[in-house]
Amino acid sequence: MLTREMILHVLSGVEDPELKKPFTELDMVKAITIDGNKVGVEILLTVPGCPLKDKITADITQAVQLIPDVESVAVTFDVMNDAQREALREKLGMGRQAASLSGKGGTNIIDFADRFIAVSSGKGGVGKSTMTVNLACALARLGKKVGLLDADVYGFSVPRILGVAGQPTVIDDKIVPLRRGENIEVVSMGFFVNEDEPVIWRGPLLHKAINQFLADVMWSELDYLFLDLPPGTGDVTLTIAQAIPLAELLVVTTPQATAYHVAGRVARLAEKTNLKVIGVVENMAYFDTAGGREYVFGKDGGKELAERLGTRFFGEVPLETSIREGADRGEPVALEGTPEQIALFESIAKAIDTTD
Repeated sequence: MLTREMILHVLSGVEDPELKKPFTELDMVKAITIDGNKVGVEILLTVPGCPLKDKITADITQAVQLIPDVESVAVTFDVMNDAQREALREKLGMGRQAASLSGKGGTNIIDFADRFIAVSSGKGGVGKSTMTVNLACALARLGKKVGLLDADVYGFSVPRILGVAGQPTVIDDKIVPLRRGENIEVVSMGFFVNEDEPVIWRGPLLHKAINQFLADVMWSELDYLFLDLPPGTGDVTLTIAQAIPLAELLVVTTPQATAYHVAGRVARLAEKTNLKVIGVVENMAYFDTAGGREYVFGKDGGKELAERLGTRFFGEVPLETSIREGADRGEPVALEGTPEQIALFESIAKAIDTTD
C-alpha cells in the first residue's frame, strides 16, 4: 500500500536542479496526494515561470515510479510566498554578508569568507583564469568550502573552464550561485549574457556589477572566495580593494621577462591599495621533453618576481596540452587530471592554505 512516507523517502533523493539540495530538505514539497496507485506531487517554486519545470517533473516522476505499484505520477507547481522564500534563504545560508560591517568612510566590508584571494596578472594570456579555477578546485578537494567570483566582466571564462552553465535563481533580489559539486560555488557575468556577446560597459557599471556579485549573492559561509581579476591595473582591482580591505593578492605570471615585469606593476598597485601580496605562481614554466625540460618562455621569472616583491613563490606549473584541453572541456585537471596534475595543484593549494 502506498504511503506518504514512502513518497517522501524517494523525494529526499531528488535535488532542485539549481539549488542542488533535495526538495524535502528545502521544504519545497507542498503536497502529496495518493489516489489508489496514482500519485500527485505539488512543488513550491521560488519564482513563477521557472525554466526548469520540465526537468523537475522528469526527475520527480522517475524517482516516484521506482516505488512498486505506482501507476502514474502527476507533478504540479505553486509559488512560494514571502515568508516561505525568507525561510528558504535561511536554509540555504545567507552567510555573514547578511550583516555586512561598516568600515571607514561608510564603505561596506564584505565578510562571508575566511579568506578572499584575488588572482591577478600583469597581462593577458598567462593562464590566470585556468590557475584560479584549478587552485579553487584543489582546495575544494582538500575539503574547503570555496567560492569563485569571475570578476573579469569583459573577458569572463570561468564558467567554461569550470564546466558550469545556466542562469542562476534569484530569490528576493538575491542571486543563488551555481555549483560544481558540493564545495564549489560560482558566479560570473557569463551566466547572464551569451558567451559570444560582448559586455560594453564604462567604469561605474563595472564597479556596480562587482559590488553586486559580492553583496547581492547568497554565498554560503566560505573558507575561501577566489576572485578572478581582469589582467592589468584597472578599475576592478580598486573596487576589490575598497570592498574587501582584507583581500589578498595572488600573482600569476609566466617566466617571460615581459610578463613578470608587468605583473610586478600589479603587485605595486596592491601595495598602494593595502592589498597583501601572498605569493606568485609561475604558469607555463617548462615543457617536458624526452629526458629533460625545455624552458620555452625563459626560466625562473616567477621566482625572481617573488624575490623582488618579498613574497612566497608557490611553485611552477608546466606547459601541458592536457591542462588547456581540460579547461576547454570544463574538466579542470585539479579535479579530473592525472594523479601528478592533481598532486601539483594540491601542493600549491596547501601552500596557500598555510600562508598567514
